[in-house]
Amino acid sequence: MDEDIRLACETLRRGGIILYPTDTVWGIGCDATNRDAVKRVFEIKHRSDHKAMIVLLGSENQLERYVDTVPEIAYDLVALSDKPLTVVYDKGRNLAPELLGEDGSVGIRVTREEFSRRLCDAFRRPIISTSANLSGTPAPAIYDEISDEIKSQMDYIAVTRREDRTPHAPSGVIRLGSDGTVKVLRS
Repeated sequence: MDEDIRLACETLRRGGIILYPTDTVWGIGCDATNRDAVKRVFEIKHRSDHKAMIVLLGSENQLERYVDTVPEIAYDLVALSDKPLTVVYDKGRNLAPELLGEDGSVGIRVTREEFSRRLCDAFRRPIISTSANLSGTPAPAIYDEISDEIKSQMDYIAVTRREDRTPHAPSGVIRLGSDGTVKVLRS
């Protein structure tokens, strides 16, 4: 796993696109602060650029770097959630503008899964986490379900967990207002 993370980080630092296992489904990732890389992910997925993508962090301690106002309850929600949880915050910052919703909001998930957490920690910047499928098609539950079209456009494909047949589901999604109001978007 160490070599896998090293190679993935090298690719991310060069502005490349990776295919990697996350705490939910396999994801397409890039440096979330690199505008050109983010645009390339939109192109690979054939996704409209007005549909924001999730940002993955390795620790909740990084939230304040990428969110204008982090309500105190956010730390409790992230810590107490028994499954992966994406939180949509009112105003993102220090990220590629394409990752923000039309209202400036940003979806961030703090990962606890070993590979993606260690990758985020080693890279020391946020990473895009969007399902490894073309827009409008089902998200692949395991590596073998990822299309050759997606795989052929990657600069690096992680080796870790390719043989894992455990189905993983997308994260829950909530919207957390600056005032602490919570709205469930996907359970």
